[in-house]
Amino acid sequence: MNIFKQFYKSTHSPKDIASFRTQGIGKTILYVFLLTLISTLPTIYHLSTMLTAGIEGTKSVMNDELPSFTIDNGSLSADTEVPITIEKGDFSIIFDPTGVITTGDVEDEDAAFALLRNEIAVSAGGRIDTYSYSMLEGITLTKEDFIDLVDTVDGMKGIIIPVMSTFIFLFSSAVNFIEVSILALFGLALKNLAQRNISYRHLWRMAAYSVTLPTVFFTIMTAINTPVPNSFMINWFVEIIILFLAIKEIPKEKETIDN
Repeated sequence: MNIFKQFYKSTHSPKDIASFRTQGIGKTILYVFLLTLISTLPTIYHLSTMLTAGIEGTKSVMNDELPSFTIDNGSLSADTEVPITIEKGDFSIIFDPTGVITTGDVEDEDAAFALLRNEIAVSAGGRIDTYSYSMLEGITLTKEDFIDLVDTVDGMKGIIIPVMSTFIFLFSSAVNFIEVSILALFGLALKNLAQRNISYRHLWRMAAYSVTLPTVFFTIMTAINTPVPNSFMINWFVEIIILFLAIKEIPKEKETIDN
């Protein structure tokens, strides 16, 4: 059975998942990579569109809507006494030399780029990264310097996006392999509960296919930007149930023979 047919069968058939336990480990590893690729595509897409929109929005705002400013001695200064927040679609640009807005305020934004009094803050997907101006010790930056910097980043999108996408894929692959290994450990208890004789190596293969359905579900939810409450618990609950059902498909009277 080819890997794409296995993918389809694994979304709904514990019996087929059980039958995959004796296949070669290389094919199972390839399947985990395939699942990882599928699950990361929405994240990579959203990252690419957000980066592109952020760059274009920042260029427009820097040129037309922000006052002249200077970053010197670890602090932002400009001719304004109130913070400025500009919305560009789903992307927010915050400018605050007054110190009123904090990184916590920026973190509440879905996607935002903020020039704060003492640092730059970038928020995306509930995560925030900050970069202190103190790292620029001895360097003075102006509005014109920032515009040049944004232009440089814009020209490097063709490198930045593939590099970030590769990192996301590799990191997610490592997480998925760990998840499958832990699920297979749960399988050791489940096989005793179901009174089946099966080795860990076969449980690992079955675990790799048991994560298919929740992976597809959460991939769709990510693609449509819909958060799922208690997603961690739901994910593990569904995976354990599917693995248990697959284990029960193994006949009691037959002892599993390792490859």
